[in-house]
Amino acid sequence: MAAPATTERKNVNGSPHEIGPILVLGGTGKTGRRVVERLRARGIATRVGSRFADPPFDWENRATWAPALAGVRTVYLTYYPDLAAPGAAEATEAFAELAVQRGASRIVLLSARGEPRAESAEEAVRGTGAALTIVRSTWFMQNFSEDYLRHDVVGGELRLPAGDVPTPFVDADDLADVAVAALIDDRHVGQLHELTGPRSLTHREIAAEIAAAIGRELRYTPVTLDEYEASLVAHGVDPGFIEVLPYLYREVMDGRNVATTDGVRRALRREAREFAEYARKAAASGAWDELAVAA
Repeated sequence: MAAPATTERKNVNGSPHEIGPILVLGGTGKTGRRVVERLRARGIATRVGSRFADPPFDWENRATWAPALAGVRTVYLTYYPDLAAPGAAEATEAFAELAVQRGASRIVLLSARGEPRAESAEEAVRGTGAALTIVRSTWFMQNFSEDYLRHDVVGGELRLPAGDVPTPFVDADDLADVAVAALIDDRHVGQLHELTGPRSLTHREIAAEIAAAIGRELRYTPVTLDEYEASLVAHGVDPGFIEVLPYLYREVMDGRNVATTDGVRRALRREAREFAEYARKAAASGAWDELAVAA
């Protein structure tokens, strides 16, 4: 099958900007695969940035960066495992500089709300002179259905070092819709979209909402950071995340992100999805069926 044709849009100054092909880093991950699906549904030439793609992309192997950028005009930039990881700001800056040098003038950066390390990465990418949009996100609802936490849901107990601090989790589908809009629509250049869901919920309240969706009990038990880290190891979570996740719970889960924003509405002209809607959809998909998790 022939690749979709490159698409052009007008820049704010009236000159054409080629938006495709678009390189989607983390193109098989939680947000990246959603972005890829949406772009390809629009017929926009899209390149998946991952270690198993052709050409491959690997944050740890800078020799892969230039081939992945060949012919690219627009980039969805996500850092693995997280912008809170040591060295993330330096790596994202180096990649963004190379992207601009190679002709990728537009970058949409996935960042994280309330994380000083992520904000350092934002500033580093902004300094490259790229036509930048920042999508600054709170934690994803899909953490409970697409990561190891779904095992906890099936097991009937969420064990997290989150205390009773409310968090306005955002639906990853909302974020992907915003990211795609930023990748293809000039109106988002220069914007900072800070995304949350419409309500802040404690993990105890989240457990109750998921329980209502799946029709069985789900408890929430606060644990210490040491207990949490041990559970990550036991579940075989990637070592990169084992390094980052305890830091996030220790440094970020302190109430700084309790407030909601209207970022989804401003970007998409519709309301952000409710957690209960997400939970019903995930339950209907079988995400929390015991056989699905065992497989």
